[in-house]
Amino acid sequence: MPSKEWKYKIGQMMVFGFKADQTSSLSPAIAQLIKEYSVGGVILFGRNIGKPEELLALTTKLQAWAQQSGHQKPLFICTDQENGAVRRLGEGTTVFPGAMLLGAADDVLLAEEIGMLTGKELKALGINWNLAPTVDVNNNPNNPVIGVRSFGEDASRVSQLSCSWMKGIQKAGVISTLKHFPGHGDTVIDSHLALPTIHHPMERLVEVELKPFQTCIDAGADIVMTSHIHFPALESRAQIPATLSYSVMTELLRNQLGFRGVTTTDCLEMDAISKTIGTARGAVEAIKAGVDLIMISNLPELQYEALEEIYHAFDQGELTKEMIESSYQRIQLLKKRYLNWTEQDLNSLKIPPFVGSEQHQIKALQAMKQGITLVENKQLLPLSVDGNERVLVVYPEYSYLTRVEDQRFKMNALSEEIKKIDRHAQAFKIPLEDSKGDLEGLIKEANQVDVIIIATISAVLSPQQQQYIKALSSLNKKIIGVACRVPYDRSIFPYVDAFLATYEFNTSALQIAARVIYGLSEVHGKLPVTIKNSPE
Repeated sequence: MPSKEWKYKIGQMMVFGFKADQTSSLSPAIAQLIKEYSVGGVILFGRNIGKPEELLALTTKLQAWAQQSGHQKPLFICTDQENGAVRRLGEGTTVFPGAMLLGAADDVLLAEEIGMLTGKELKALGINWNLAPTVDVNNNPNNPVIGVRSFGEDASRVSQLSCSWMKGIQKAGVISTLKHFPGHGDTVIDSHLALPTIHHPMERLVEVELKPFQTCIDAGADIVMTSHIHFPALESRAQIPATLSYSVMTELLRNQLGFRGVTTTDCLEMDAISKTIGTARGAVEAIKAGVDLIMISNLPELQYEALEEIYHAFDQGELTKEMIESSYQRIQLLKKRYLNWTEQDLNSLKIPPFVGSEQHQIKALQAMKQGITLVENKQLLPLSVDGNERVLVVYPEYSYLTRVEDQRFKMNALSEEIKKIDRHAQAFKIPLEDSKGDLEGLIKEANQVDVIIIATISAVLSPQQQQYIKALSSLNKKIIGVACRVPYDRSIFPYVDAFLATYEFNTSALQIAARVIYGLSEVHGKLPVTIKNSPE
């Protein structure tokens, strides 16, 4: 067993999540891990986050407990607030636009402002570290896990926009994170579910995948998160992901790209790690590769197991004092820059008035209008608000396509917003399961209308949605497509008279889309990705 000093230093390298009975409560396990194992970081998910008052109560409890337990500096408290598809803050906070919508707005000053306002709300609620921005270049339309989480497909614009967003969140006094190093944009496998491999040569990686990381590192990035992806051009050993690769995390990131900040793993419970090398052993190998922070988001048994595995490796000399000390010093330097007990108010639970404020909401709406994109309009829009055209809105029942998304945020049917404008509009929900009867019922309804509005959620990855789109497109009706997630959905429509890309399906975005369809609002976005192989 390491001495008290080294046990503390190892604990400071851990970032653990927990489940509790109430959103404002600590679990017994996380309380013990903070006190007895000196765990220095906590990650929060939707399960931990209630209303702003509850979240501030939780983060204050965590910091008070750490201070009482003898921690020299406050805890890192982090969450995934990328905005858009991946957001953790809920009721009472502002719904800001995500990366690809900002990519469509193509305004670096706007990106910085949204980053700053996001950071202000996070910091006000006790979250000092954001696991964003995603700087992956999404150049694969079939990527199941990045998609709209990326600013786009052009490495130069992704570099500029992500760097501006990063600077914004730093201005708010919140730690930023570049992810997922060295790039998760060109995969067709979700690393939550398996280990992807990217075969690009080094020249291509430098030109595309690494470019945003280099730009942000040069601008003062705080933390870089690893990806659980194998890059043969960077790691000669088969099936070794970047997270566990010394050649990637030390030789490339530190020695070649010059990064001097803190590195963190993505969650080591993801299948790409847990079902290969295993979570606990993966923690040891990540430290050997040069990673500073070990993230285990859910199960306390795996968190304890990883700590014991690290202690054993330290006692055996597999993990050296130099490895632990160098990581510890980088962590302490970052904490010193952003966190200290004298500025940590553990007595006031007052929510600042700007959290979820009208001013923030207006800015979010302005940004959405700047980014939402009218991809095409063959003289159909706007529809008449007096109901001259009989309208049917078809939308999918929402299923969670990736593990990283928060299940508290469900599909707000576009039909609800359409009906506020056109009370005669009809609606049909595409079920999750295949049903011949449902499809026949839809065709019957569609035959009675003049215009069909088809809302999609990543239909390029959904054979079910594609089946319905194909059937509706054969009816010789006027078709309006609304891509509520990836704009690549345009490529699977045989024909459209008009097509909108909202990039996300929060209420505000769908409200704007409905108003655009009826000529009550304008949008100004331009596609940040290429849509290929349109059937027309």
